[in-house]
Amino acid sequence: VICNSGNANTCNANGIEIAEQMSDILAGKMGISADDVVVASTGVIGQPLDITPIQDGIDELVGGLGDYSDYAAEGIMTTDTVKKEIAVSFDIGGVECRIGGIAKGSGMIHPNMATMLVFITTDCAISSPMLQKALSGDIANTFNMVSVDGDTSTNDMVTVLANGMAGNKEITGEGEDYKAFMKALNTVTVHLCKSIAGDGEGATKMIECNVYGAADEKTAKTVAKSVICSSLTKAAMFGADANWGRVLCAIGYSGAEVDVTKIDVSFISAKGEIQVCKNGAGVDFSEEKAKEILLEKEINISINLNAGDEKATAWGCDLTYDYVKINGDYRT
Repeated sequence: VICNSGNANTCNANGIEIAEQMSDILAGKMGISADDVVVASTGVIGQPLDITPIQDGIDELVGGLGDYSDYAAEGIMTTDTVKKEIAVSFDIGGVECRIGGIAKGSGMIHPNMATMLVFITTDCAISSPMLQKALSGDIANTFNMVSVDGDTSTNDMVTVLANGMAGNKEITGEGEDYKAFMKALNTVTVHLCKSIAGDGEGATKMIECNVYGAADEKTAKTVAKSVICSSLTKAAMFGADANWGRVLCAIGYSGAEVDVTKIDVSFISAKGEIQVCKNGAGVDFSEEKAKEILLEKEINISINLNAGDEKATAWGCDLTYDYVKINGDYRT
C-alpha cells in the first residue's frame, strides 16, 4: 500500500497517470508487480499532485518498513486530531491469529463511505473470496453506518490484506473459523468507526444511535442513519439539550415506514439512562439529569420502534462552532 495525504489526486489533469507512477515506483523498489500495489490519496480535491517528493522519498519509506503502525497511522492524517489504530488476537483451530487496522477520517464523512482511508492487515490464512465476503458484509454495518457531516467524498477506501503467516488451516468457506474471523474483524472495524465518529471535525462528543424493534433491517438502518445525520439533533447534543422532538423529526423524514405512536426514545451515557419519549409522546423527566447524561463524551440515543425484532447501529458526532471554522479555513 502506498498512500499520500494533503492531496486527493482527483479531478485534476493527470491524476490517473500520477497514481500509476506511484504504483510503479513502489513496485520497482520492492521487486513486486505493480498490480499488487494499492494506491490511496486523501486531501484537497482538484489540485495537481507533484510526483517528485514521492520519487525522492521512496527509498526512505521502503527502508523504514517495519512491524509497527504508529508512523503510518499518523502519516495518513489530515484534519484528524488523533491517530486511529487497533489490533486484536483471536483463535482459529487452536492457532493464534492477529488482525489490526489503521484509519484516517474526520470530515466529509458519510456513507458510502466518505473521506475515509482504512487499512486492515491479518496473518490469518483465509481465501480471497472469503476475505472479500467478510469485508463486504462487515462494512455494510460499520463504515457505511458512520456520518460526521453528511458530505460524501471523491476518495475513500477500506482494504484488508492477509498473508496467511499465522499458519492456521485456510478458511475457504463458512463455518466456525469464518465466524471467529468475522468477530475479530468486526471488533477492529467498530473501534475504528467510533474513533472516526468521535474525532469528527470540531466534535466534542461521539454519538451512537441504536435502533431496536424494527420491522426489517432496512428500516432500522434508515432510522439510525437519519438521526445521526440530523443537524438539529447533532446541535442539541452539543448543547446537552434533551430535545427529543428533533430525534422524532429525523425518524419521520427518514423515509422509513414507522408507527409514531409506538416509538420510545432514551438518552444513555456513563452517567445513566433517561427515557424522554414513550409511544411517540413526551414523558416527565428530569432536565437536570438529562443534561448530566448528555454532557458526557459518549452518548447513546436509544430508539425502540416496537414493530419487530430487527436492529441497527449508526455512529456520528455533535455539531459545533469549530466545524464551521475548520472547513471555512480548510485551504488556508
